[in-house]
Amino acid sequence: MESLISPTLILSLIFVAIGVFIIAKGLVIVRQSEVMVIERLGSFNRVLESGVNIIIPFIERPRPITMIRYIKVGQEYQPVVSDESRIDRRETVMDFPGQPVVTTDNVTVSINGALYYQIIDPRRAVYEVANMSQAVEVLAKTTLRSVVGKMELDKLFESRSEVNNAIQAEMEEPASKWGVKLTRVEVQDISMPEEVEEAMRLQMAAERKRRATVTEAEGEKAAAIAMAQGQRESAILNAQGDKESAILRAQGEQESIRLVLSAMGETEDNKQTVIGYLLGQSYIKALPTMAKDGERVFVPYESSALLGSMGMFRELAGTPEDAVRATLKRDGLRGGFVAGAGAADA
Repeated sequence: MESLISPTLILSLIFVAIGVFIIAKGLVIVRQSEVMVIERLGSFNRVLESGVNIIIPFIERPRPITMIRYIKVGQEYQPVVSDESRIDRRETVMDFPGQPVVTTDNVTVSINGALYYQIIDPRRAVYEVANMSQAVEVLAKTTLRSVVGKMELDKLFESRSEVNNAIQAEMEEPASKWGVKLTRVEVQDISMPEEVEEAMRLQMAAERKRRATVTEAEGEKAAAIAMAQGQRESAILNAQGDKESAILRAQGEQESIRLVLSAMGETEDNKQTVIGYLLGQSYIKALPTMAKDGERVFVPYESSALLGSMGMFRELAGTPEDAVRATLKRDGLRGGFVAGAGAADA
């Protein structure tokens, strides 16, 4: 039995075991979108890309990178620190907890942000900064305080995209020195003290009430303007109607006077008689209106004289219509035309 297990066989098995161990330790498979930073005897040697790679055990080893991630437990975020030998080159999100920030109008708000970044140079991410993820987080927090501290509270709510762009622009240069590319920064939640929220609600209610009052006043103004324009147009139309009516009445009276004078003869006495008769008719038509507002009516002296002249005119020569009718009858014309003249005179 002792002859079967010789020292040579034992040594062979030992060398085989050592070889398998060396091969197992030296064979490294890197997955897609991952890299490994390899050091040889403590100094940088190369970066292993995705695929099958071979390293020298005990002489070459991967350099780990420290990463901090936050896990939300209830309402709080708990940091988790880990050393990873495989560096993920995919886009990574860092959701850091809310930070107190003071705006220019002295309002303290708590802002919860999310940072999206990508490691584009693994060597710089390992050697240029001690803790890359912590450095990016601290830079994001300080930049957030700097950008928001230059804005008022109302402006902060209105322009979140401007805040995101400003934070990303200020972080891009220092982050590039660490081999990190910032893709975007997002402001998620903005929390305010209760008294500030109550004041904003009251301000919003007052603003809506003011807008309603302004809208109502503008509506009343427009209605008043439209009513005034309607009254103006109505007054213009009434005035035009009165003007045309007065012109037509004057033309009718003129035609009536012309016909009466042509029938009686255009002597000076006949003209005075006809004019007196027409004025008397106007006084007679106005008397009922004058008597509406009182029990007594005072007639001017000239009116009584005109009425007397009308009576004398009727006694001596009849009415002017009778004279016109007689003249037209004498000339062989129809009496209906005289009636039309009388109607125009009336």
